[in-house]
Amino acid sequence: MIVIIGSGAAGLSAALAAAGDLRIGSEGLAGSGAAGPDSLPSGPKVDDVLLVTKTAFMESNTYHAQGGIAAAIFDDDGPDLHAQDTLAAGDGLCDPKAVSILTQEGASRVREFANAGVRFDRGQDGHILRGLEAAHSRARVVHAGGDATGKVLEIDVAEMVRENPRITVMEHAFLKDIVLRDGRVAGVKLLVHDDAGNEAATDSNTATDSTGNTATDSTQPTERVIEATKVILATGGAGRLYPYTTNPAVATGDGLAAALRAGAEVADLEFYQFHPTALAVGEHFLVSEAVRGEGAVLLDEHGERYMTKVDPRAELAPRDVVARANFRTMQAQGGRPVMLDVSPMSREHPDLATFLAHRFPTIDAYTRSLGFDWSKEPIPVAPAAHYWMGGIRTDLFGRTSIPGLYAAGECARTGVQGANRLASNSLLEGLVYGRRAGLAAVRDDLTRGWAFAPEPFRNSAIPGMPVCQQPMTLQTPTVREGDTATPWDRDAIERMMWKGVGLIRDDGTLDATVRDLAEGLAAANLAESRRRDRGDVADVTTLENRNLLTIGYVQTVAAINRCESRGAHTRSDFPQINPSLAHSVAYRLQ
Repeated sequence: MIVIIGSGAAGLSAALAAAGDLRIGSEGLAGSGAAGPDSLPSGPKVDDVLLVTKTAFMESNTYHAQGGIAAAIFDDDGPDLHAQDTLAAGDGLCDPKAVSILTQEGASRVREFANAGVRFDRGQDGHILRGLEAAHSRARVVHAGGDATGKVLEIDVAEMVRENPRITVMEHAFLKDIVLRDGRVAGVKLLVHDDAGNEAATDSNTATDSTGNTATDSTQPTERVIEATKVILATGGAGRLYPYTTNPAVATGDGLAAALRAGAEVADLEFYQFHPTALAVGEHFLVSEAVRGEGAVLLDEHGERYMTKVDPRAELAPRDVVARANFRTMQAQGGRPVMLDVSPMSREHPDLATFLAHRFPTIDAYTRSLGFDWSKEPIPVAPAAHYWMGGIRTDLFGRTSIPGLYAAGECARTGVQGANRLASNSLLEGLVYGRRAGLAAVRDDLTRGWAFAPEPFRNSAIPGMPVCQQPMTLQTPTVREGDTATPWDRDAIERMMWKGVGLIRDDGTLDATVRDLAEGLAAANLAESRRRDRGDVADVTTLENRNLLTIGYVQTVAAINRCESRGAHTRSDFPQINPSLAHSVAYRLQ
């Protein structure tokens, strides 16, 4: 049995691949050159899968994704052109082979999922509709349900998973840690919130209670170890590091933190993408990139458009450029939000209110629930933590540095995103690399050794300068003898990260932040150790905070060591790109 943690696009895709769903993958991996089928070992092509999800089955970052899926499936486009745009957005740190796989196989995956029944938006002629988003040279972004692409994708692909008798779903089970034996994966330690779910792996296709209803979090969690020699992490990002985020409450970096505690390599954690336009009121609801793609413009508090002075692409510049411009404009006006004005769309859509309700139904409904009529007035927006380019370092089939452990989706560092993600590549990465991880997990024979073979970090731009391919080892912080150790609450973590490791960073704030985070992590680890000694039941929120402190600590170290501004990483004390840092650095926690 293969255990998959996470039920977003990557986890669902991995589950279908491992369980042998023939609707996806009919075109094979032939478009991937050296990374094609010959590099996968022969062996069984199907296995039983336990798909573990933290809350309800379909609650994930994918479910909340408004943006679309970029795919070169149209006649005026091609995978090579899509790859060029991706490499440009990645600002010198993408792996070209990984990007080529993404764009070639991505086109195949989107076609296959469309044929399998995913309800992509179509015109009256039946052809899939497409849109233009920032930094794309072609209109290649497909949507489903207007601005509800992730929700529709999640629902439709989850139904495919439900139909597969080899896949069992366990809901309301929190990943506490990865179990290792002799340096290899031996299983996962879970906190399961329902008694029926304890038998879900063998008794049913979905964890339910005795009435047949999906189990809830109302019961006291129980700790359970599930044995498995192969585990795929598809646990998403960690937007809850920050007070302003477009991510749902489940995005607390659980898989990445567990991988760090197990000793896995990570890379590119310093590159956190902040979405330029989240509503500045309410729940910081994401206002999709596609809104600016349709013609919306950004205004300061005086009603002046400013992006035309920042970048020739104006509102369609890469996200990091727009996010920083919004942040600096807010700073100049005392922290007050900037405004997003959709009125330019009225030139092509005279009945603007009707168009907005049809094209962006989710955003339209939410803004109106807050009392805004955005067809008549600009709405206040601010940048918010959105997507993590870095993660657990993997090879081209999702293998990590720990035998038996795989990773895919936002928690993984595949080399696709580089220093800055191209808009609408995230769901595509989950579909492509989730499937690759599932294929590798079902075929790898661990008795013959571990085939982890990550692409080498790219050479420095300075001729003759070596690039270290070995990870930098960091010591896990410990509490000094005699110090009091009070675990941090979530507000303290969020405030610290926003101030010290937010949109614009500098040496002084980073150094102070890493010292504080080290103390917070040491306190959290000590509290967990004492809890285990007492035999107390773990509290999920406390464990989530420990996870956020773990990855925030390593992220801040990585940000300190990157003395340049590149992609989503901006240093006010190093405002230019440093050619000697034209490569990634791996880290591991000891």
